[in-house]
Amino acid sequence: MTRALVLFAHPCPESFSASLHGTVVETLQERGWDVDDCDLNAEGFAPVLTEAERRGYHAVPENIGPVADYVDRVRAADALVMVFPVWNFGYPAILKGFLDRVFLPGVSFKLDDGKVKPNLTHIRRLAAVTTYGGTRMRAMLVGDPPRKCVTRAVWHVCRPRKTRYLALYDMNRATDAKRHGFQDRVRREMQAF
Repeated sequence: MTRALVLFAHPCPESFSASLHGTVVETLQERGWDVDDCDLNAEGFAPVLTEAERRGYHAVPENIGPVADYVDRVRAADALVMVFPVWNFGYPAILKGFLDRVFLPGVSFKLDDGKVKPNLTHIRRLAAVTTYGGTRMRAMLVGDPPRKCVTRAVWHVCRPRKTRYLALYDMNRATDAKRHGFQDRVRREMQAF
């Protein structure tokens, strides 16, 4: 059975992101997957890397102490699905903090003579489901950091067989039909994921 860790990062349960999150979880469960649904806000995840954590960042395996439960969840996953809105051309702070605090040396990567070696290669599928307030062109003009972070940085430490980046751009002007169409696309992608 495939086990998916779904990381959800939006504080408002009535948001379109929350609806997308529900679609992801429901679709994967309908496929018979074991879904670890991690709603970072609902769980009260503390995103700030503390001074002590930064000082002990490279002390493997002691560095995982403060976030050991989350490390266990990442290590148990065969698939990782991140559901989040893009704010200020980046991840919501809680998701960025999750990556800062949990994707540690010895967890997501190993350092070999100063070079980063992937360490989450058991994650064979990686997906992001996201929305942007602005247009795709506007995101491209600033380099589209969230897309690059998922498809390059997170991808590098996992080396998955399958990667999907599903984005609804221009959310600020999206019609109901456009939102429904995107939600249907997310459902189809998760059915085939």
